[in-house]
Amino acid sequence: MNEKEALANIRQKIDDIDLKIQQLLNDRAAMAQEVARIKIDSGEQADFYRPEREAMVLRTVMERNEGPLASAEVARLFREIMSACLAAEKPLQVAYLGPEGSFTQAAAQKQFGGSVELHPMSTIADVFHAVETSHACYGVVPVENSTEGMVSHTLDRFISSPLKINGEVTLRIHHYLLSKEKRLEDINKVYAHPQAIAQCRQWLMEQLPEAELIPLNSNSEAAKRVAAEPQNTAAIAANRAADIYGLSILASNIEDEVDNTTRFLVIGSQNVGPSGVDKTALLVATKNKPGALQTLLKPLADYSISMTRIESRPSRKGIWEYVFFIDIEGHIDEPAVASALTLLENESSMFRILGSYPKAVL
Repeated sequence: MNEKEALANIRQKIDDIDLKIQQLLNDRAAMAQEVARIKIDSGEQADFYRPEREAMVLRTVMERNEGPLASAEVARLFREIMSACLAAEKPLQVAYLGPEGSFTQAAAQKQFGGSVELHPMSTIADVFHAVETSHACYGVVPVENSTEGMVSHTLDRFISSPLKINGEVTLRIHHYLLSKEKRLEDINKVYAHPQAIAQCRQWLMEQLPEAELIPLNSNSEAAKRVAAEPQNTAAIAANRAADIYGLSILASNIEDEVDNTTRFLVIGSQNVGPSGVDKTALLVATKNKPGALQTLLKPLADYSISMTRIESRPSRKGIWEYVFFIDIEGHIDEPAVASALTLLENESSMFRILGSYPKAVL
């Protein structure tokens, strides 16, 4: 068999495989529609999206993968398959901190795939409001950056919001300097979200020491502002914002830390079942007595439950009164977690479970 015949044979096999893949994808979509029909017939009108089920599927896909495709790549393909099948059941509305081209949009697409309807919001408060009023099924908001720490606006919203945490997304962050100008030395104003300015502060001091740094609600808003202004301005934003707003990339990867990563939360109204690898988020306040915080946290140690994060925020109910946001390993349905939280609640002046949810898979 010569080379031409060998290639033709391989291509025919690829065509045969593609046909089988297409048939199986449609079979899967048909099963998703049948699931939707059963749920609707039984009176369910929501919760078509199950974060715990999706996390279990993706972990299984990665565990059984034998290559040559990388496990993470196969999982991303399956994420898109599940996204398309979910859209065949019921279109999913997801609000995110916009405008279009923001890192939060990228996080929402990573979590939900490309077959959901994404709606940009101007502020974190607007994302919460969209979900609280059922204008969106879920919301995606930033909560923590590996360089600059917690996003206080997101934490503060949980103090008054009834919403729960339904998932988390981690995203490697690369910052780009975007402008209509062609030369770095022509820039005298830089717009960006305060976190982005902080994450690029060393680069800005070295490359644009005289430029005025102007904070805005989001990096995408910064890119949009630069596109509308006449000259000498730049924005720190994602590279995709350059195409969206017709800007040039003056500098790439200007973040100070090479492993700059942001964590985002998926917010919703449902309770999420256990996926096998979960976190639980708590909002608590201590009673006003000596050693209260140590006493509050003792049940976690007694039941060997790992606390991965604790942050304090003003309670907004009194001067010098604080609440604590606590992340722990495990799901509230696990006996040890449930027992520890019962004891912790008894020691708290305020106690609320913000949600149990799957750890980020990708």
